[in-house]
Amino acid sequence: MIVLETVAVAFSMFSAIPVPQFVWNARNMKYSLCAFPLIGAVIALALWGWELVCARLALPAVLRGAGLCLLPVLITGGIHLDGYADTCDALASHSGPDKRQEILKDPHLGAFAVIRLCVYFIASFALWTALPVQRFPVLLGLFCLSRALSGLALTLFPLRRGHGLARSFAERAERKRVCHVLLALSLLLVCLLLWQRAGETALAAALVFLRYRRLCVRDFGGLSGDLAGWFLQTAEFWMLFALVVRQWLPF
Repeated sequence: MIVLETVAVAFSMFSAIPVPQFVWNARNMKYSLCAFPLIGAVIALALWGWELVCARLALPAVLRGAGLCLLPVLITGGIHLDGYADTCDALASHSGPDKRQEILKDPHLGAFAVIRLCVYFIASFALWTALPVQRFPVLLGLFCLSRALSGLALTLFPLRRGHGLARSFAERAERKRVCHVLLALSLLLVCLLLWQRAGETALAAALVFLRYRRLCVRDFGGLSGDLAGWFLQTAEFWMLFALVVRQWLPF
């Protein structure tokens, strides 16, 4: 029962998938971050299914790309894009950590966030359209690795002062064990990507992860939920970019 509750907490927070509702408490939130990558597995399965439908019906590439671009957003409910947009606004201010934190708390959407979201969707749509038909293990590695690293950061990076959902998940987690589980899972997923000859996606994720730590430590004074959303969307974008570019490299 506790396993079901733990998974349900992760899905109810980080996805729009209907799940049984439980009262969040220290017991079922202790390992909920370990269930976070399962949402990536659901996304990968949905994308793979859409690939099969497109191939079966011989749908145009533009419809295939649109479906692949939009399915992750529909499954997550856009929760990570919200943090991505707020972080883009804060970064565009070129202010200090305190001012950037104020911008993150502002519920209004700024011009820079709108611009970056438009750029993000157009670029993502183009990349998904240009991407050759992918094997399920590659999609699984891409969307699970971004979430494993996101959860890992919550156990390793300094947290922003105050309150927030990211801090709640981090403080209620059995941080040492969760860190070990997510680290092992991340390494396993990297091996999966290397086995599938998609190691460039793992490299892209690692580089964004390093950038993420710098943002948390130097530019924002601690990790927050908005920064976590920025990391996940940015990591997945550059992993996809690396996957697409790889097809034109001579080696």
